Amino acid sequence: MSLYLDLSCLQSVPAANLNRDDLGSPKQVLYGGASRIRVSSQSWKRVIRQGVERDLGERAARTRMVPVKVRQALQRAGWDEELAAFAGAQVAASAGKKGIGTEKAGHTSVLLFLPEAAIDELAAVCEEHRSELDKAQGKKNPGQLLPPARIEEILKRRTASISLLGRMLAELPDANVDGAAQVAHAFTTHASEPQRDYFTAVDDWLGEAETGSGHLDTAEFSSGVFYRYATVNVADLVKNLDGDQKAARTVLASFAEHFVMSLPQAKKNSTAPTPCPTWPTWPCASTAPCPSLPRSRHPSPRTPPADTPGRPGTPSPPTRRTSTGSPAPATAPSTATPPSRPTSSSPDSATPTTPSTS
Repeated sequence: MSLYLDLSCLQSVPAANLNRDDLGSPKQVLYGGASRIRVSSQSWKRVIRQGVERDLGERAARTRMVPVKVRQALQRAGWDEELAAFAGAQVAASAGKKGIGTEKAGHTSVLLFLPEAAIDELAAVCEEHRSELDKAQGKKNPGQLLPPARIEEILKRRTASISLLGRMLAELPDANVDGAAQVAHAFTTHASEPQRDYFTAVDDWLGEAETGSGHLDTAEFSSGVFYRYATVNVADLVKNLDGDQKAARTVLASFAEHFVMSLPQAKKNSTAPTPCPTWPTWPCASTAPCPSLPRSRHPSPRTPPADTPGRPGTPSPPTRRTSTGSPAPATAPSTATPPSRPTSSSPDSATPTTPSTS
């Protein structure tokens, strides 16, 4: 039987633009017949992953720059630039049966997700095969000069964050990891739309007789109360960590903390998006994940109703007690008719007026 850690929270975010679309506008989603602001799971997962990696002291990188990083490591070791660049390209060409393609800038054609410590290991493999690399440098089709199995083994290494969030690479199927965590897109509990901000920048050295601004533009932002949800399959996490239950508990605690406390940092200098969430919960379910979605998919009203005892978020009135300390019997609400208000236009009028029955 699987055990799931479900994480839910509501988070109020003031004017910000945490996650933009291709036009620079806050992302949106149509849900419950209303347009709402959305923050993609990918943007939130990245800040969570970076927080977990800081806690555990083992960093991973999702990057296309592995050949470039290997080249830089070899140059620091005294290799000349051309041979180091050739060796870096060979790391990608020797990965798996067919290798991984590279582009003119030396980047791989696909993103890799690997521990940062793997760069030093790949550079060490190049050092061991420097003579073969030196002889083949300049050839049009040098083939795979580094041992493919060794390169693949290094690229398959995983950290706790890779075990938690997973990895997919079509070129190296054996390196794929089914992530134990699932993170939902966050969206506002109410209807919300992006708003435009017209702003200017003043030129500090304008002459006294000159007017106008040095720059003007518009930007978009949004605000709202976001519902957020994530779940972790604990059994899958323990499996990905090779059965290490102690490590799994550490990873879960770090993931839960950074799920609650992290926030995407887009446009952080102009909006300071740093609010803490409210109402975080993390119940465990033994059979299947169960998000604590809002009670209705219909958006919350823009103006909240008046406080009512018993309404969620509204404190109930204190219980009256008798002189003996036992709870007093419930008192029926008063049915007395309240006094009529004066309707005279004079503020000093105190004579009640009977309402018309016509």
